[in-house]
Amino acid sequence: ELRHRASPWQRNLGYPLAMLGLLALTGISVLIVCFHVLELLLDDAAMPRGIQDASLGQVSFSIFGSFGAALQVVLIFYLMLSSVVGFYSSPLFTHLLPQRRDTPLTKIIGNCVSLLVLSSALPVFSRTLGITRFDLLGDFGRFNWLGNFYIVFLYNMGFAGLTSLCLVKRVSWAAQTELLRAFGGDG
Repeated sequence: ELRHRASPWQRNLGYPLAMLGLLALTGISVLIVCFHVLELLLDDAAMPRGIQDASLGQVSFSIFGSFGAALQVVLIFYLMLSSVVGFYSSPLFTHLLPQRRDTPLTKIIGNCVSLLVLSSALPVFSRTLGITRFDLLGDFGRFNWLGNFYIVFLYNMGFAGLTSLCLVKRVSWAAQTELLRAFGGDG
């Protein structure tokens, strides 16, 4: 219903550009994680431990300078939004979604706790995946399990594999649907 009410500019330009942007951000994050996996295999310094004696502003946290730092910020916001959308889309937590003008206080508290847990996990998540090396001055690199190669490696491989699988499945499913619709099949 929202698609029918949308203007032709939104339907023909806005939605495809938004979809291409989401595909690009997902692809870039998977490429960065794959690069981080290669770094993990070749160099022990790629482990997401804390940075020692690195003052803010004296050390570049990106090999691409300002552009790389801006890309890291965009990817972290993308990961934050996608984790919130994924959380509320899971069958276990769909009942937690607030309804307009009809949300009990316990549900509001549950949403606050859920968002607090997700936002607290985001720095460790982005650091473990190799998206950023910035520690947010919270010493997240002091967690003992961040020094375990196997946990970090499997975490990165799981993210890259499952995200790639979802991306391929979503894109190929949409292409199959469009091909069936174009050739007059049931679609």
